[in-house]
Amino acid sequence: MDEKITSRDNARVKYACRLAASGAFRKEEGRFFAEGRKLCCELAKDAVLEQLFYTAAAAEKWPELAALPGAHFLVEEHVAAKLADVPSPQGVFGVFRTPAHTLDEVRAGGRYLALERVQDPGNVGTLLRSAAAFGFDGVILSDGCAAPYAPKTLRASMGAAVRLPVIEAGALPPVLAAMRAKGIECLAAALYQSEPLGSAPADYPGGVCVVIGSEGQGLTGETIAACSRTVRIPMTDRVESLNAGIAGSILLWHFRGAGL
Repeated sequence: MDEKITSRDNARVKYACRLAASGAFRKEEGRFFAEGRKLCCELAKDAVLEQLFYTAAAAEKWPELAALPGAHFLVEEHVAAKLADVPSPQGVFGVFRTPAHTLDEVRAGGRYLALERVQDPGNVGTLLRSAAAFGFDGVILSDGCAAPYAPKTLRASMGAAVRLPVIEAGALPPVLAAMRAKGIECLAAALYQSEPLGSAPADYPGGVCVVIGSEGQGLTGETIAACSRTVRIPMTDRVESLNAGIAGSILLWHFRGAGL
């Protein structure tokens, strides 16, 4: 029988809430917290689910929860309300082990996405999802990006954060220099002194890295200089720019490679 949790002050509940609230604590513990039946089920396919919390109503509505791995805890509704971060919670929550990836995994011939200071969790989550959808081999995040395993980013990525390697790096210029040394073409997305997307080759046998900047300032000059070439998405003058999630997804589709 699943252990029942009736107190909002339960140590496991406090631990889960702290994971949800603190990026530093997530890194220290190597764990992250997720909410929602679909998201937890998707994450459990590729990440280690250590603890699953759910209400009696959720267990009755989704009997498949019983088959998920990890320790299971039945929580009362007022406990679920403390764990919840959305207006209409489903009463399903999980604590997962964070996948560990490093720049050593970057290989010649691969396709990568690099983000510089993209601060909006929705944009980072969207781009992780698009990178997974279009078959990219990994995503590199600079300092200043929204945390990939924060609750809002996870919801936007719908589990993509664990479907492909997500590498949290420091400054991008030295990372891009190392990638170019491996023969990977690094393409900066920028409006000025750039070529239209259609004029850039879509396929790079040595590998490609699409580099996207922050919503407000775009890429730094140092990062643009570290790239092989600069590209832009042609569009009308009805809008000044696209947000990072939309622009990046278009670029990822363009450089998706053969077979898609």
